[in-house]
Amino acid sequence: MDNVLSENRKAYFNYEIMDKFSAGMVLFGHEVKSIRTGKMSLVGSYVTLRNNEAYLTGANIHPYQPKNITEGYNPKRDRRLLLRKNEINELIGKTEQKGLTLAPLKVYTVKGLIKLEFAIAKGKKKADKRESIKKRESDREIRRAFKNSVIS
Repeated sequence: MDNVLSENRKAYFNYEIMDKFSAGMVLFGHEVKSIRTGKMSLVGSYVTLRNNEAYLTGANIHPYQPKNITEGYNPKRDRRLLLRKNEINELIGKTEQKGLTLAPLKVYTVKGLIKLEFAIAKGKKKADKRESIKKRESDREIRRAFKNSVIS
């Protein structure tokens, strides 16, 4: 990965990540420019499978030049993901299992190409989220105690 352009940090908190995939996206030229300047949000987005194709749904790509945008541009339109047929078939098989979803994690560049990393994920229950918070806080306390002991 060269450069992370947008990240969905809430996905790691709300879902238990099972398996990760990477895909290219079909974009307009002004959307590419907008993503490179950091005007993209993955919050509330998800990946859907229709007609043996994968789509990124609900991702918001703000216009690159708001006053110079084409008429009828929808910043939250569905964007087709570029995957191989065997990857799509694997995704279809896994998402048919109960409780599994496709959650976008981040958008990044590789050799100048914009890619989306998404995961097969299982939604966490409230107790699991509380456990994650406790673990994060205990790790923070350990780091803080270790930092203070090294300085002394």
